Amino acid sequence: MTECALRLASSSRALSANLRISHTRFSPLRQSLPLTSRSIVTKPLSWSHQHRRISVLSTKASMAETVTGKNKGEVKVFDSEEELAVSLAKYTADLSEKFCKERDAFTVVVSGGSLIKSLRKLVEPPYIDSIDWSKWHVFWVDERVVPKDHTDSNYLLAYDVFLSKIPIPAGHVYAINEALSAEGAADDYETCLKHLVDSDIVDISKESGFPKFDVMLLGMGPDGHVASLFPGHPLVHEKEKWVTFIKDSPKPPSDRITFTFPVINSSANIALVVAGAGKADVVHKTLGDSDSSDLLPVQMVSPEGELVWFLDKAAASKL
Repeated sequence: MTECALRLASSSRALSANLRISHTRFSPLRQSLPLTSRSIVTKPLSWSHQHRRISVLSTKASMAETVTGKNKGEVKVFDSEEELAVSLAKYTADLSEKFCKERDAFTVVVSGGSLIKSLRKLVEPPYIDSIDWSKWHVFWVDERVVPKDHTDSNYLLAYDVFLSKIPIPAGHVYAINEALSAEGAADDYETCLKHLVDSDIVDISKESGFPKFDVMLLGMGPDGHVASLFPGHPLVHEKEKWVTFIKDSPKPPSDRITFTFPVINSSANIALVVAGAGKADVVHKTLGDSDSSDLLPVQMVSPEGELVWFLDKAAASKL
């Protein structure tokens, strides 16, 4: 067990003496479960943009609008955040099955905020009993340098909503060492990642030489920031480090660590999960026909593999 995982196991016991990690081996998901009714009718909209194909999938339960844009990935728009969460669970479970078969491991990177809430369907049937949680390895794309029981901790949020409800081995969850300075915590986390690459738990990109996670599940701030990479901040241009730190975050708390864009963009898969009308302007700037040369961090997300946007209708209202 790595040093960072050992710290996590200890902190998990401190947070909840009643938490028991099951070591039961689950069978991987055998088949893709239908998201909605089998009867799907495709209805093309009456308008389109260059380099974009738009279709509407109408079902008894929901309507999802799929947009494919040049260099912008696949965009799925759902009537509600609830339907978004259902689709996100299936997306994640399908990737889990795929990588558990291919690599005998599944490396998952999460952010904080509303993204964690949108993972709630994974801790419900059928996924809670069918995903092979023993092969999951969970990381954070960024973290606030605060104690693990602090209200600002991304770890605490994930623990309360998600991690405490699944039988994932404590040693497969990689939290930062919050006892260190922001710079020390970033260096420590990068050392942990390098150990996991050497151990073949985390893959390495043959194209970039940076760690290649199986999936990153990312949120986006209303200013267009992802991870702790904020508009106009020099860290968005970091090209060498895997993990770096910020001590002047425009959004408190000020001290944080964050993955850099070379790591984010080496991912095999990225899901950008955005809900709420407060983010509609940034979604429009990112996915619409804006020609602005002033790129927001979210516009710099461009993985080696697949990019899928999960939007509710409020977030997509200005597209």
